[in-house]
Order: sequence, then structure tokens, then C-alpha cells
Amino acid sequence: MSFRSEFILSLAGQDFSRKTTADLQSIFTEVFNKGMHGICFSPYLEGQEPGSLITEEQIRKKIEIIRPHTKWIRTFSCTDGNEMIPRIAKEYGLKTLVGAWLGVNEDINEAEIANVIQVAKEGYADLVAVGNEVLYREDLTEEELLQFILRVKRELPGIPVGYVDAYYEFCNRPAITEACDIIFANCYPFWEGCHIDYSLLYMKDMYHRALKAGKGKKVIITETGWPNRGSAFEDSEPSFNNAIRYFINTQLWSKEEEIDVFYFSSFDETWKMGGEGDVGAYWGLWDNEGKLKYK
Repeated sequence: MSFRSEFILSLAGQDFSRKTTADLQSIFTEVFNKGMHGICFSPYLEGQEPGSLITEEQIRKKIEIIRPHTKWIRTFSCTDGNEMIPRIAKEYGLKTLVGAWLGVNEDINEAEIANVIQVAKEGYADLVAVGNEVLYREDLTEEELLQFILRVKRELPGIPVGYVDAYYEFCNRPAITEACDIIFANCYPFWEGCHIDYSLLYMKDMYHRALKAGKGKKVIITETGWPNRGSAFEDSEPSFNNAIRYFINTQLWSKEEEIDVFYFSSFDETWKMGGEGDVGAYWGLWDNEGKLKYK
């Protein structure tokens, strides 16, 4: 039996809802120190937001914090300095899922696509994501998105290319699912109002729906997480203990089933409070000053 299996079995079946905060913190530390498959990278400093120019210095400082704890990072954009992240991540020995952010601005879309192709051709992308929740936001039509995906695939033979969206979009959009080499599924029990006690079962169901839609294609969970502060969303309660429980359950399940998960997120981001309410700023494992929140 591998050490990993012994570790998982030692925690399997435990009712984390009955653990004290101190107990949860101790288990979190043990699980966290085993390392994650992947994490979503938050490059912005306090006062910055998408559209702000980010620097190589701030990228390096943040990567140095997360590097000991993950094998992969996921980026969301290839403009405004974000295109530097994959190169720097490679210098630190990390693998990269590199994203091109698509929206309603045609000029930005063209810059994102051109840059993600260049980054990948230079050898800094292991996987490429063309767009993130574009269909969910209704920023592009299905046909417009499909053309971007096919264009990038033509330019990058040999590099797996996919699209990131909520798991159910791959059930509802067979043409997009067919075009993807890999299914990049976002799975958020929190945003579907799920109580923490049932969140792992719900995430498993989300994953298996995407797996069925993919008809044999690999599915990677590109985002999942739980905020530690903010207002409740139906039965989903943000709290310190719930965030720890969700992290522990996600990591144990992903290791047991050998499912690739990019946890959301690395650092708290104040700018997200606008679109996601008061919970938006509190999804990070580290706070916005780089301090680990749950040890």
C-alpha cells in the first residue's frame, strides 16, 4: 500500500462536521502539506483588477508562495502582463494550464488568442483553455466560441486544448464538448446553494455529469472551492470551518479517485466583491497579503 493510500485511509470515513476548529486546522495542515494537483493563480495586488498591468516582480512573489504546495497553476488571461505568468511558472518547475480570456471586446479577444498561441508555441503551456465561462455569461455565441477553439487547435497541434465552463454547459453544448480535447469543468456546490454536509456528494455528481457528456474524454475540475466569509447563498454558508472542510474533502477525494483538480483560489481578491457580492473576496487559501488562512 502506498503512503498516499495509507494517508487517505487514515482520514476516510471521518465526520469532519463534528471536529473542533483546532482539529480541523490540524487536519488541514496535514492535507495541505501533502500538496495539491493544481491551483488557480490570482496575480492581482490590493487595488488591482482585470485590466490592471501586472509586473514580473509581483508574479514571482506570489508564485514563490504557492510553489511548494502545487504541481500545476492555472492562469486566466494572456494580456496586461498575465502572459508572463506561464514562463515564470516554468522557471519554478510548475506545469501550466494557460487561459485566454474571451469577452465582448473583439480587440481584446484577438490579443488574448494571439498571445496564448505565442505562449504555447514558446513551450510555456502544457494545456490551453480558450475562454472561461463565456457561454455562462453570454458574452459570445456558441458558434463564435467554437471558431476560436478550432483556430487555436489548428495553431497548436500536439497541445491539448479545451474550454472552461460550468459542468452542465458540456451537457447542454455537444458541439463545444466535441471540439474540446479535454473537458475543463467548473464545479461549485456553493453557487448552487448546497449545504456543506452534502457538498462533496454534489461535486462528485457534477464531475460525473461532465464525464458522461465528454464520452470518454478526460475531465479536469478547473475550479472548485468554498469561501470563508460573506453572506450565505441559500443553504451554502461561508465560514472558516466550512472552507476547511470543503478543502479537506476535495483533496482527499481527488487523490483517492486520481482526479485532477485546480482549487479556487490561491489568494483572496478584493476586486471580486463587485460581481460576486461580499463572498467574492474570500475564496483564497492565502489572504491578500500572502498569509495562509487556515493553519
